[in-house]
Amino acid sequence: MNEIIKIENLKRSYGEITAVNGVSYSVAKGEMFGLVGPDGAGKTTTIRILCGLISPDYGTVSVFNLDISKHKKKIQDRIGYLSQKFSLYGDLSVDENIEFFADINGVENYEKRRDELLDFTRLTPFRNRPAEKLSGGMKQKLALACSLIHKPKIIFLDEPTTGVDPVSRRDFWKILSDLQREGITIFMTTPYLDEAERCNRIALMNKGKIISIDTPQKVKESIKSQNIELVVTPARQAYKVIRDKLNVEVQLFGDRINVLVENAEKQLTAILNLLSSEKITVGDYRIISPSLENVFIQLVKQQSQDRTELAEDK
Repeated sequence: MNEIIKIENLKRSYGEITAVNGVSYSVAKGEMFGLVGPDGAGKTTTIRILCGLISPDYGTVSVFNLDISKHKKKIQDRIGYLSQKFSLYGDLSVDENIEFFADINGVENYEKRRDELLDFTRLTPFRNRPAEKLSGGMKQKLALACSLIHKPKIIFLDEPTTGVDPVSRRDFWKILSDLQREGITIFMTTPYLDEAERCNRIALMNKGKIISIDTPQKVKESIKSQNIELVVTPARQAYKVIRDKLNVEVQLFGDRINVLVENAEKQLTAILNLLSSEKITVGDYRIISPSLENVFIQLVKQQSQDRTELAEDK
């Protein structure tokens, strides 16, 4: 792998809370890499360390084969960073915001680059509009344009589509795909497992640890289970019945339940018979591959069990 980012045994705590706990992995040049997990998993701490904004308690980080503890400024000049709360200036226009970020990044003769970014993000018709008058999705695209004004080789995005409407999320992802085709390495964090499917590789993170890392497809294949998806009424009762009476993993999603089993064809009959005996209506069912959400939930439960067993051994 042509590594452009490398993390080794990274640790960072805030008082008694361990945000990142012994994390190691690398990211290839030109890759779209997703760090995926819930709030509190350690994603933002990781990305802030990679950008040189905070220091780790332990471990090493290299970007462009440079140690960030020794070459922070040199690295920061070659990266872009879009934080969860990117600071746009509401009273400045779209044009003026980009001009401001060009100035603080030392970009001269930025006008052509600004016009390219406005066209790229489809913000040209709104270039004179104050940033505070933009929609959430347009603000994110402007923030992205500002972070790209100095032509970074890597762009770090911390949950860039959180709170953005579905149409704007789709547009934003198209822009990211175009950036990757231009050779820019993208390192992003997201709580959305559907977005993770779009990355070349993902690392699932929970409670400061990486619980799986690979391509989305291989992560899904990492658990040797099949998924029986059932549309049932009432769904909550069906969930409780299967959870309490069968030794299987069951997950509830609205009016659907997913049952993870080792042999779907063999265990489907038992599930249907159980639901029928409890007067639960099955509207439809199918056998499908486990989703990333199925996998993540199962891995988190396994992580919790491992912690419990370790504590008991002590």
